[in-house]
Amino acid sequence: MRDDKPLWIPSRASVEASPIFAFMQTCNRDFGLSLSTYGELHAWSVADRAKFWTAVWEFCAVKGERGERVLVDDEVMLDARFFPDATLNFAENLLSGEGDSDAIIFRGEDKVEDRWSWDRLREQVSRLQQAMRAEGIGPGDRVAAMMPNVPETVAFMLAAASIGAIWSSCSPDFGEQGVLDRFGQIEPKLFVTCDAYWYGGKLQPIKEKVAAVAARLGVPTVVVHYAGDADDVARAVSGARTLDTFIADYPARPVEFLRLPFSHPLYILFSSGTTGVPKCIVHSAGGTLLQHLKEHRLHCGLERGEKLFYFTTCGWMMWNWLVSGLAVGATLCLFDGSPFAPDGNVLFDYAQAEQFAVFGTSAKYIDAVRKSGLTPRSSHDLTSLRLMTSTGSPLSPEGFTFVYEGIKEDIQLASISGGTDIVSCFVLGNPMQPVWRGEIQGSGLGLAMDVWDDDGHPVRGQKGELVCTKAFPSMPVMFWNDSDGAKYRAAYFERFDNVWCHGDFAEWTEHDGIIIHGRSDATLNPGGVRIGTAEIYNQVEQMPEVAEALCIGQDWDDDVRVVLFVRLVSGVALTDELVKSIKARVRSGASPRHVPAKVIAVADIPRTKSGKIVELAVREIVHGRPVKNKEALANPEALDLFSRIEELRV
Repeated sequence: MRDDKPLWIPSRASVEASPIFAFMQTCNRDFGLSLSTYGELHAWSVADRAKFWTAVWEFCAVKGERGERVLVDDEVMLDARFFPDATLNFAENLLSGEGDSDAIIFRGEDKVEDRWSWDRLREQVSRLQQAMRAEGIGPGDRVAAMMPNVPETVAFMLAAASIGAIWSSCSPDFGEQGVLDRFGQIEPKLFVTCDAYWYGGKLQPIKEKVAAVAARLGVPTVVVHYAGDADDVARAVSGARTLDTFIADYPARPVEFLRLPFSHPLYILFSSGTTGVPKCIVHSAGGTLLQHLKEHRLHCGLERGEKLFYFTTCGWMMWNWLVSGLAVGATLCLFDGSPFAPDGNVLFDYAQAEQFAVFGTSAKYIDAVRKSGLTPRSSHDLTSLRLMTSTGSPLSPEGFTFVYEGIKEDIQLASISGGTDIVSCFVLGNPMQPVWRGEIQGSGLGLAMDVWDDDGHPVRGQKGELVCTKAFPSMPVMFWNDSDGAKYRAAYFERFDNVWCHGDFAEWTEHDGIIIHGRSDATLNPGGVRIGTAEIYNQVEQMPEVAEALCIGQDWDDDVRVVLFVRLVSGVALTDELVKSIKARVRSGASPRHVPAKVIAVADIPRTKSGKIVELAVREIVHGRPVKNKEALANPEALDLFSRIEELRV
């Protein structure tokens, strides 16, 4: 597929029918503007953020009192406050529907299916709200959940938000210490868990882990039935109750919503924690709501009644992003388990059956489908699917090509990037512009994104640090247990004064798109030249012999040498010929500077619970330095392999 032509071009009719076009016309009318392109809209949204975010509030019909002031103390990013006089309730905005139409559809591998109407969701939220209040839970208290991606998890979150409590979640595959490293820091007032879960076609019991975690947290525990015996698990925990018992005394009634300040804490999310105890990142109700509404309505074009799917667990911020689709009136399509159990058709079967409009997933999943030989375009009816989003790691140019050749020709593919730090996206897609191979379409509305060199100068045509130069609503409220803000400042504002440095190595394209080349703290520096790891992965992982790769810079002879670890497909050995082929592919596809000094085969590659490979942890262990929090990994045993590789010593 040629790179000199877009992969997808929106029709004029589709652009003019999109919510973002209607929003632009509204802004033209209300503010006396004459915006006609996305570029013009974005420029205005950054130049006049007060009017822009006011327009988002009104266009998306936020429930709450907006107040007079929109943006104050904007000169210093950390001091800036959006809508300081506003009051709202996050759950009130998400419970946007009623009646017997679907609010949530659920599938758990091939084991269970469920559907929740808006009325059923409201009833469950009401009963949970009453039960939480009876426990003495109120504004600012934390509710922590180790739960699968099931409808009950959404209901618990909404109930907590309705009374001003702070929600925090992880998935049940986390190890005991991994859960405690997170929830132990925030001292929840209630712990919610399931009885077991399915993964890879196998029942995964967790009774012993639940008992150990609950004992350490020392707070009331609620056990939700999913795949095991909730009564049995509850009996193993002192004072625990099943969900049915927890809400038994509380019949459904109208949900009450406590309206609180815009900046009131809503979520605590956690950094990956692979280099230390996870940072506890606190996000506000107002900032999260407004940013998600903007992304769902304007960037994704989401409409009431459409089906929104994202393949995620409750330990990844994409779960928080997904559930906000309720505020638009979309139907959430939840999935829990392995996307390849019993085979790789599972999610596409789901998409066909429920007629997804938006299919969100990870770059790793798209690559895995490509390598499996599946072609959903020919095996499934995906007529309803109009947008596919990809995140978690940079989507390779070949991944872009596969989506159009193997999944659907007429679809908008939006590679998106942001993260836990902002519970949303810095750069993402929009339905007004073409999609170019290997490129994220551009910056998010209202976000002053740029790429800077090491000296803090904006650059075009070369790689640099992805930065945001002006405040935005979904900046964290704070880090938990960071009273003087030192951890917060160190995380984003140490590199450049009064400018958010996100830690991504990026570059602008000639189409005003963005390419992310990997994390800047994982960039390679052979000979003092910065190289993004994604540039190497984009070449190596296209080879049929290579299932997955990980690259680090190893200190060597007063310089840095590039070391490439490869997990090969079953039955393939790393011969001298294959090493030569890998190096030749990198040399021709990237540059001679990208060619690894060492290519080493490994049995597995360590990754986080959300599927991200952990280059920094591997780099630490290769250099003989301790990795402080292996509990953050999905497969910590894989990391131990790297400390025993003799080839790294020569």
